[in-house]
Amino acid sequence: MSRSPLGEWGESVARRALEGKGYAIVAVNWRCRDGEIDLIARDRSTLVFVEVKTRTSDRFGAPEEAVTVAKLDRLQRAATAYLAAYGSPDINWRIDVVAIDCTQGREVLRLDHLVDVVTQTGIHGEP
Repeated sequence: MSRSPLGEWGESVARRALEGKGYAIVAVNWRCRDGEIDLIARDRSTLVFVEVKTRTSDRFGAPEEAVTVAKLDRLQRAATAYLAAYGSPDINWRIDVVAIDCTQGREVLRLDHLVDVVTQTGIHGEP
């Protein structure tokens, strides 16, 4: 599957923002049969799986609105696959979302880091 230049740019912006917060990037665009994880980082003792969404307009909604419950479920399965392959299933982990609004010329208008969208206990806001 071909990746969009805007998506790649957004991932690099998100990576720099996370590194600026002290996160250590562990992997970029990790793939398995359940999907792709844009960024994998370490935040102290927690492994963080990051979904990055970048938009140049609100025509299709805000970037974070594209991260549906179905997408979060796929990310959770991919995170579990990563942990089985490279880590310990007992490690603390979570899924974050980085939402970026930018101009066509790629000037960042907004970058929101949504922390703890999914943890070991499930999707926040779900029963």
